Amino acid sequence: MDTAALSSLTAWLDGVDQLGELLPLLPVLVALELLLSADNAIALAAIAREQRDPRLERRALNLGIVMAFGLRVGLILMAQYVLAFPPIQLIAGGYLLWICFSHWNSSTEEASEVSVETASKPIRFSRTVLTLAITDLAFSIDSVAAAVAISDQLLLVLTGALIGVVALRFTSGLFIRWLQIYPRLETAGFLAVGFVGLKLLALMALPTLHPSELVTLAAVVGLMVWGFSLRESPAAEES
Repeated sequence: MDTAALSSLTAWLDGVDQLGELLPLLPVLVALELLLSADNAIALAAIAREQRDPRLERRALNLGIVMAFGLRVGLILMAQYVLAFPPIQLIAGGYLLWICFSHWNSSTEEASEVSVETASKPIRFSRTVLTLAITDLAFSIDSVAAAVAISDQLLLVLTGALIGVVALRFTSGLFIRWLQIYPRLETAGFLAVGFVGLKLLALMALPTLHPSELVTLAAVVGLMVWGFSLRESPAAEES
């Protein structure tokens, strides 16, 4: 989720159709992006951690975020055609649910003695980068649609997309470290991924359904609070 996905901000941003008018709002937008991209950032951090090497994790995040920005720009430029194609939302929702269920399957395998060796092997680097970019794109479907609806100024919408990916890179880097300290955080992040996927599918199945974005925000914040509710010291983790 990001700021463009919150319909309650539409009235606030409506009429801000020039970059000069946006500049005074940038600090607020950046702060909101850092907060609202938490669910996406945890998922990306968990995916990057599959490299099991801090250097490769950072490199995968950097390349994945660059690819994600390119895909967001492409989605914005083709929004009129892409977003009018209903199966896009179905594919995005289904993909996010698949990511969520894949996490549970891999967790089950790691708990199995037979799969310990296989689970400990790092995932291919190129696959990790591609997964990062596609996951961010799936998260971006509803927010890009909202951003295009808020403003018809391409530069303004692209500025918002750039703020979003920069905030995402920053928060993802933080969450890679936090995932080692808070054992519930990864589960909370993937539950948020599944929640967003279900929401996309529900909105496609029931077009007349217009749930308040505050409900989505409350659910994500609740999951984050639960994720940070259990802290594990590094010493305990090593032992």
